Amino acid sequence: MSVATAFPVSQSLDTMDLISIDTIRFYEKQGLLKRSPRTEGGFRLFALSDIETLKFVRKAQELGFSLKEIGELLELRNDAGSACSRARTHANEKIAQIECKIRELRKIRLALLQLTKTCNPARKSGCAILEKLETDGE
Repeated sequence: MSVATAFPVSQSLDTMDLISIDTIRFYEKQGLLKRSPRTEGGFRLFALSDIETLKFVRKAQELGFSLKEIGELLELRNDAGSACSRARTHANEKIAQIECKIRELRKIRLALLQLTKTCNPARKSGCAILEKLETDGE
């Protein structure tokens, strides 16, 4: 990487809502980002491809992908052959996980709604919700 195509971290990440240096170190340790060269003063220099990788990782995290899954997706970026098909498989698997989580959250919501129906704020002692939580499962 030549210095002409590299940017100090302070300039590089202005558009990234400032990713912490700890996060960058973590991504390097996880193999999601290659180690950056340093200036004589010890500041990291990033190539445009590094910044694109950081943006990719952040967007994938926003979509719910784990760091392991993001690593697999990053590998697909370099695979011209079956990358699209495999990326679609990853996305479909993530959709299935999200749908399962939505079902679980709906069950939890229903249970909480039922709990709140047992509540009578005018009750002088005790709380029906807390009592129900203490006694359920015994």
